[in-house]
Amino acid sequence: MSDFEPFYDVNRTYDENYADGPFGAFATALREEPGTPAGAAEDAAAPDKARESFLGFDVNLPFGIPAGPLLNSRFTTAAFRMGFDLAVYKTVRSRAWGCNPFPNVLAVHPKAANGELAPGSAELDEGVLADTNYQLPISISNSFGVPSRDPDVWQPDMRDAIAAAGPGQLLVPSFQGSRVEGMSREDYIADHVRTARLVCETGAGLMEMNTSCPNEGHNRLLCHDAHLVGEITEAVKNEIGDRPLIVKLAYLPDDLDVERMVRETAARGTVQGFATINTISAKLVDAQGNQALPGEGRERSGVCGAAIRSAGLDMVRRLAAVRERMGLDFAIVGVGGVIEPGDYAAYRTAGADAVMSATGAMWDANLAREIKASLE
Repeated sequence: MSDFEPFYDVNRTYDENYADGPFGAFATALREEPGTPAGAAEDAAAPDKARESFLGFDVNLPFGIPAGPLLNSRFTTAAFRMGFDLAVYKTVRSRAWGCNPFPNVLAVHPKAANGELAPGSAELDEGVLADTNYQLPISISNSFGVPSRDPDVWQPDMRDAIAAAGPGQLLVPSFQGSRVEGMSREDYIADHVRTARLVCETGAGLMEMNTSCPNEGHNRLLCHDAHLVGEITEAVKNEIGDRPLIVKLAYLPDDLDVERMVRETAARGTVQGFATINTISAKLVDAQGNQALPGEGRERSGVCGAAIRSAGLDMVRRLAAVRERMGLDFAIVGVGGVIEPGDYAAYRTAGADAVMSATGAMWDANLAREIKASLE
């Protein structure tokens, strides 16, 4: 792996990546002539080229990078130029929010022969090996805590990110509310609305609301409270109007919880799509069995990459089954363990209307081009 440079440098702090990234092939793409994102030239030469519709927007291919590794407009612009037609701008808040201490990313090595972590398995609580030995198929820790710049910083940058999308490409802003000490339920809902309003001011045509932040604590994710998500999305939808709203979900093991989430949101018209999954929470340990990530409250971390592929596919299938059974038409964005072109196809077969890759794309900047080549 030493001869390849991920576009997010795991050996640098989050702030260093924000200031100096992206790296590798993404950095090269940024140095190319502006206004010519990958695929744009051929699209212009072939105006009749078929595009797919995603929530009312035409996209070349409904494949991209989810919230997480695209920290600012330089990252999203590079993603567009590398052929990722959907780029989700890193989750923003109504206020500045710090990042968890470095390191944030470690390689994760599940014991299973297939390298995957099964939801509910004993290994998640007993401890999964995490170190700096990055190997394909790649799985990593995701221990950032959803940092955010102040709106005075991210709003103008988000405008630039939206403007950099080429033909058939779409920038999707991600946002969430912020829990602070002493905040009431009403205040928490209002903070989501305030942040959504700030996103609207950038000219965004749609947005994604993160309800799956591992930073909220194990088994304390917002998406575990479908009724509260329903209250929040109703308030947010009243603010953003006709703009489509996507909700980002974690893995929900109980089918009743999946159906309850749909009934509280999409069935009421407040949500037009679901993106799933974010990560799977696991206790991470080093070779000696000690806590792998330093600091209080970091015994567990969200794990993403190849290890969560089966869980992501399972959530997509179950959401698609609920969608069909209830006669609804919300969009499903499949996320988790997309490392190679076959994974994109598997998610589409499972019922995903769009597919995204974070960890896989970080380690393979050409993934979008490889998927497109496989479909020709």
